[in-house]
Amino acid sequence: MFGAIRHQIRKSSTSTVVRNDWTREQISEIYHLPLIELVFRAATIHRQFHDPRKIQQCTLLSIKTGGCTEDCKYCSQSSRYNTGVKATRMMKIDDIMEKAHIAKAKGSTRFCMGSAWRDLNGRNRTFKNILEIITQVRALNMEVCVTLGMLDEQQAKDLKEAGLTAYNHNLDTSPEYYPKIISTRSYDERLNTIDNIRKAGIKVCSGGILGLGEKEQDRIGLIHSLANMPSHPESVPINALVPIPGTPVGDMVKKPVGFHSFLRAIATARICMPKTIIRFSAGRTQFSETEQVMAFMAGANSVFTGEKMLTTPSVTWDQDNQLFHKWGFHNLESFEYEEGAEEPNFTLPPKNRFRPDHAEVLKAARPELEAQGLAV
Repeated sequence: MFGAIRHQIRKSSTSTVVRNDWTREQISEIYHLPLIELVFRAATIHRQFHDPRKIQQCTLLSIKTGGCTEDCKYCSQSSRYNTGVKATRMMKIDDIMEKAHIAKAKGSTRFCMGSAWRDLNGRNRTFKNILEIITQVRALNMEVCVTLGMLDEQQAKDLKEAGLTAYNHNLDTSPEYYPKIISTRSYDERLNTIDNIRKAGIKVCSGGILGLGEKEQDRIGLIHSLANMPSHPESVPINALVPIPGTPVGDMVKKPVGFHSFLRAIATARICMPKTIIRFSAGRTQFSETEQVMAFMAGANSVFTGEKMLTTPSVTWDQDNQLFHKWGFHNLESFEYEEGAEEPNFTLPPKNRFRPDHAEVLKAARPELEAQGLAV
């Protein structure tokens, strides 16, 4: 049953082919491999393109919180829902830079900023301030990513000239499930913004959220949309929903997404987008240390660390430093994969890339996986 797909993955891993012509059926076959087989295949490909010991620490700051007119049914910052989040003005430049300096001192190498609005129309003065902030953060030798809603081509060019590294604009879910989550912005509008970002020469950061009430086919559809872009996103954040009381999705969802489903998404994304940085994003606090390490083994190589992730809890720098030290991980430096590596650019000898400690990770994870009804 799995012979054809095994051959396909082996062929990909030996010829370093990066594909943009995946069918949903092919991605579905990968996604539904036995979990231990899926993780192994993903880990194999991950080690072909990335140093398995390196994970990038990113910090995400909400520079303008609440009062958003969009109706994203999971979001605490929508003005349409009573979530207890108060609308604020945009933070002052000096206050934002103080947060950036703290993040750099703590070990983060990418500084990300988010604002709660639909787009930048009518925000000329605010936009100029954001351009100045980007320039100042780049002067710290940090990567800079922003998420500011929809962009036109000129706004994207201005961001590029200011020194922006990447722009985040998530697809959230599959095209089919998307209308059940958001009605104020279409899927095509999201794709148009991503196109404007790419045309400006800015790296694309785009991913989605698991646990919105979607089905497995929607998770496969999300990966299909991302993996078939003209060029794969530089990074793909995969979020586990943090249910927010007062939002339609937060009130509907009775339990968080299971780890095995999250792990499948990480591993499948790694196989389909081998050069992309897979960012283990929101919701990481709900997973155990062993589960997090399994996600890293399956291809996740970036995390968000700090005081908060916008308005939701975040793993702290101290917690991640302890995890990194215990498991032998190191921080991925700023711009280390600036051009994307066709061949691995790390010094680990080839014979040691497939490390024997994987067995120890799986052994430690066995009780948790068995408790979830997963055979290993």
